[in-house]
Amino acid sequence: MEYVSIVFRTIVFYILILFIFRVMGKREIGELSILDLVVFIMIGEMAVVSIENHRSPLLHTMVPMLVLMAVQIFMAILSLKSKRFRDLVDGKPIIIINRGKIDEKAMRKQRYNFDDLMVQLREKDIRSIADVEFAILEPSGSLSVIEKLKNPEDPTKQGDITIPLIMDGQIDEENLKRINKTNLWLRQELKKKGYREIKDISFCSFENGNFYIDLKDYD
Repeated sequence: MEYVSIVFRTIVFYILILFIFRVMGKREIGELSILDLVVFIMIGEMAVVSIENHRSPLLHTMVPMLVLMAVQIFMAILSLKSKRFRDLVDGKPIIIINRGKIDEKAMRKQRYNFDDLMVQLREKDIRSIADVEFAILEPSGSLSVIEKLKNPEDPTKQGDITIPLIMDGQIDEENLKRINKTNLWLRQELKKKGYREIKDISFCSFENGNFYIDLKDYD
């Protein structure tokens, strides 16, 4: 009878965890935020403890798991509406290599060393740091790499990375400083293009002297 209870609990929690993960949305393992990871670990631990302690009522474990699911969904909605909250929970992408130059200050701030950098570059089949134009440490911990152009002397093929200046109706002051521009400059440029309200802009980026602007969709 004991084994029957264990098998039954295993199947119940397997189905429940599948349901919870499905409701919380699809994300690759490498793209999980810290919040996602904490919730997933707690849910897994609860399921294991309940399966081992098969005499405890199922609801004593199922209710906390569903509460965690609700908290995670609430946090995800809040993250969609507030960039500040998203940056606080998930963190921001950090440029480790900028135009071929390693930013050691950014590496120290993230407690990211050269061994970490070399390992992740090798995983992307990059033989030399000299081949890298930009390397960006993403909030998930993965490294995004943009290699140098094969023909850098051709001005028509010079490239840059996309610099988000506005996200969710909020100006990113740090990225403005990165391109040596001011809040006033951005507002004036947007007014020239007919955009007067920053809060109506969902996303605005600046790349190679050009703007990409996407307005919010209001239902």
